[in-house]
Amino acid sequence: MGNASRPFRRIAYFLCLLSVLLLTEGKKPVKPKCPAWCTCTKDNALCENARSIPRSVPPDVISLSFVRSAFTKIPEGSFLLTPSLQLLLFTSNTFDVISDDAFMGLPHLEYLSLANNNLQSLPKDIFKGLDSLTNVDLRGNAFNCDCKLKWLVEWLGSTNATVEDIYCESPPEYKKRKINSLSPKEFDCIITEFEVYQSLPYQSLSVDTFSYMNDEHVVIAQPFSGKCIFLEWDHVEVMFRNYDNITGTSTVVCKPIVIESQLYVIVAQLFGGSHIYKRDIFANKFIKIQDIEILKIRKPNDIETFRIAEDWYFVVADSSKAGFTTVYKWNGNGFYSHQSLHAWYRDTDVEYLEISGKPHLILSSSSQRPVIYQWNKGTNEFVKRFDIQDMEDAYAVKHFKVKEDVYICLTRFIGDSKVMKWGGSAFLDLQRMPSRGSMVFQPLQISNYQYAILGSDYSFTQVYYWDAEKAKFVKFQELNVQAPRSFIHVSIDKRDFLFASSFKGTTLIYKHVIVDLSA
Repeated sequence: MGNASRPFRRIAYFLCLLSVLLLTEGKKPVKPKCPAWCTCTKDNALCENARSIPRSVPPDVISLSFVRSAFTKIPEGSFLLTPSLQLLLFTSNTFDVISDDAFMGLPHLEYLSLANNNLQSLPKDIFKGLDSLTNVDLRGNAFNCDCKLKWLVEWLGSTNATVEDIYCESPPEYKKRKINSLSPKEFDCIITEFEVYQSLPYQSLSVDTFSYMNDEHVVIAQPFSGKCIFLEWDHVEVMFRNYDNITGTSTVVCKPIVIESQLYVIVAQLFGGSHIYKRDIFANKFIKIQDIEILKIRKPNDIETFRIAEDWYFVVADSSKAGFTTVYKWNGNGFYSHQSLHAWYRDTDVEYLEISGKPHLILSSSSQRPVIYQWNKGTNEFVKRFDIQDMEDAYAVKHFKVKEDVYICLTRFIGDSKVMKWGGSAFLDLQRMPSRGSMVFQPLQISNYQYAILGSDYSFTQVYYWDAEKAKFVKFQELNVQAPRSFIHVSIDKRDFLFASSFKGTTLIYKHVIVDLSA
């Protein structure tokens, strides 16, 4: 037996001898029935080279020692038949498995030694119910200080038991660090992922979400059937279900906007004109209330809604050679043309955002670099400010914020997509992502997590998360979505979902899952 295990044998023998002397008062000790590999006295059992946890140890034994045992696991409830144990020692053993409830049923256990057993980890509930513990010896083990051992760091900070200093053996960045001195904050054990939750058997082009009648809803544009499909959350079946639709032709965008508790939907179509519908709560259906002027909006590609001061607006990006990207304003009865931003530029996307507290629009175009417009309070119109340099052929621009900083994700079908940061007078390059075949690069914030999802017609969709320390996005998951065109986050019933439209396949709903690796 090695030098490290000798003190434990001395403790066991000392306790054994002391208990024998006290109980027998000098008389010949009575040796209870004990397995052949154990030496038992009235109050002690010492088991060397044991093949398994002995079940014939007397229930009134108060100390039990296992030295160089041949068994590789300590099963659940191994010591239920010895409830009087006060001292339990395992030294110079090699365990593959120690059950969470290995030491259950030991309310009087004061001293537990698992020293020199080549342990890399310990089950989270191993000390559960051991309320009398005063000393725990875990020295001489090769602990792997990963998330599975985070609980031990937390326990060491709260227990009243004396625990000798123990050290990490791995991973390399923790090697030889004292576990007793580690903080739970040093363990980053929370990870997230997107899991497929529901599949909708149709293709889609755009997805949007809106709050109406104290509930959250989703509207999906189906280009081939020409429908706007409205979904609601079934709280009983715990899934999204169809509850209504607007039928049209070649629908590309279904944009909801709620004004004074009234729901309106702007339906943009490639053919047959674009229209505005109102939800009639008495008839419980959508009624068309307005046509959008066909001379300006010939080939709509994107719609954004926004509010400036007390006024509601929406803007339509028109991608035809003869169309006008146009801002419409609510006048109390309907939406009417407020400003045509420019003609002949074949705009593919429009994004509303605030920069330094001022309203802005960014227009993406197949014929020029993205253009930034700023709202002028004096004229109540948008005024062109500047282009975003070195970003020709940007199909779309979407923005996000981290604290007070403004960033944009720019999508390219050919070449690299970009992440840029507002530098005070211009957007500056921050990061590039290879993006052949991409038509959507969507930033999304879910709970406290900032993501950016880069879809592609030719490969898997790439999900990035924002690394606060690096101040950039890091790739962490791939999603299999056929020809994605839009992504949107929907939060309902304390659940977070990601809707992924598909131009060539099924529309997918992913659930955002948070996993604690230390649990």
